[in-house]
Amino acid sequence: MARIGYHASHEQFAPSDLLRFVRHAEATGFRCAMSSDHFKPWSAAQGHSGYAWSWLGAALQATSMPFGVISAPGYRYHPAILAQAAATLSEMYAGRLWVALGSGQRLNEDVTGLHWPHKAERNAQLRECADIMRALLAGERVTHRGRVTAIDARLYSRPAVPPLLLGAAVTEETAEFVGGWADGLLTVSASPAKARKVVEAFRRGGGGGKPLAVQVTMSWAPSDQEALQHAFDQRRFQALGGEANWDLRSPEDFEQATRFVRPEDMKDCVLVSSDPRQHADWLNEFIEIGFEDLLLHQVGRNQLEFLETFGAKVLPQLAKMMHLTALPMCRRQS
Repeated sequence: MARIGYHASHEQFAPSDLLRFVRHAEATGFRCAMSSDHFKPWSAAQGHSGYAWSWLGAALQATSMPFGVISAPGYRYHPAILAQAAATLSEMYAGRLWVALGSGQRLNEDVTGLHWPHKAERNAQLRECADIMRALLAGERVTHRGRVTAIDARLYSRPAVPPLLLGAAVTEETAEFVGGWADGLLTVSASPAKARKVVEAFRRGGGGGKPLAVQVTMSWAPSDQEALQHAFDQRRFQALGGEANWDLRSPEDFEQATRFVRPEDMKDCVLVSSDPRQHADWLNEFIEIGFEDLLLHQVGRNQLEFLETFGAKVLPQLAKMMHLTALPMCRRQS
């Protein structure tokens, strides 16, 4: 059983446009949504970077859908402040928020001027931050001195039930690491085969039985050529792979690094097709893996056309393939 959601990409659209898009997503049959959390866009062609936490309050008020957000504690956000933000929204909109915690991306976190550590150190800091956040959300008074420092921290306004703290992972190694402490998994993928390996690693690390969410990177347009061009114009950095995505520090760096990427290269990292049935088949593969929430990231700028088409042709097709449940992650918080 699964729920199909919409990914709100702050680096691509103005916050006011994204609010309009999520309202339209709900009207066309999407059941949940997810917000990115960027300080800079990936490229000048994207050109936006609204503040996710302000926007989430508006989006939760404007819709009845549950929302997720991915953030990196320890750099732009002290974990106590991130816990306070999550607690406030969860108190106001009970059971409608989950937070995925990641080890960060230099593009966004470098703005504070803090040292950007290697991946192993970032993971260790992530675990400390997650522990601090979980203790605060449970009502504890926290003093912690380690990779991050918290002195006599306490949340005075808390929800009756704290939001789930998922672990964000793209690689099998990170998925296995977060499996032992996270409440669930968020991964980003355009490949069901790769996502399956990440899920297996998460379960191997202690994540068996925990909820699974995936942000599916896709490009739909009326023609295959248009869909491919949309992917190339907006997401060609996706073809970089490796550590480059996490260590480059500016949109200009990403544009320089992707100067030799070709449109045809995008087929390896984005689900590109003009055929709604093909997209439904791909999404069903993710459902068969066990993902409860599928957050669709349409990378092109044709968002309203995408929502109308998928609401009319893809969601009904998926409903025939499986039984859509109304109570996945955000409402399983007891």
